[in-house]
Amino acid sequence: MAFTFFFRDLHTIELMVNHVLPTIAGRSVVRIWDAGCAMGPELYTIAIVFSEKMGYFGFKNLKIDATDLDENNTFGSIVTAGVYPAEELSRIPREIFKKYFEPEGTPGQFRIIESLRNRINFRKHDLLSLNPIGSEYSLIVCKNVLLHFTHEERINVIKMYYDSLAPGGYFAMEQTQTLPSELSSLFEKVVSDAQLFKKK
Repeated sequence: MAFTFFFRDLHTIELMVNHVLPTIAGRSVVRIWDAGCAMGPELYTIAIVFSEKMGYFGFKNLKIDATDLDENNTFGSIVTAGVYPAEELSRIPREIFKKYFEPEGTPGQFRIIESLRNRINFRKHDLLSLNPIGSEYSLIVCKNVLLHFTHEERINVIKMYYDSLAPGGYFAMEQTQTLPSELSSLFEKVVSDAQLFKKK
């Protein structure tokens, strides 16, 4: 699903980052998976928040795998280029905008800076294949996707996420979603005001 925008649900994103950071101290590689990244606004918001909290050198260890079904072959090129029109960037705090965006050359278009784009690897992926794209993720984010699946499909996809997470890794869902009760033995909810879970 393509609906998302920059700095949407910032509260949940900051909670995710704040919980993950203590678990990744000292790691040379930190892996994150944003499943269902659409055209990238949520993905780059996550990257910006990590960058702000990790600092320059720590952020260089972050690798974010961004995936989507991308049936029309449009998301990948947009995410990789990191170019967005000014009207889509209006919610971004001014200081953050000045720090992470630069004029693209076309009037009204801005590009995310290279140091952020270099942390992102986009690939097409069908979640219902149940084939994970990697392992040892410290965080998996899946928003605006699970609501399109049946109950059984959600269970199977979240089990795949569980297997893909590093020990003690975190999983975040859309605020309107709930974890199927069948999976309560796999995750513990870590906050009361967001759908953020830790792998048991």
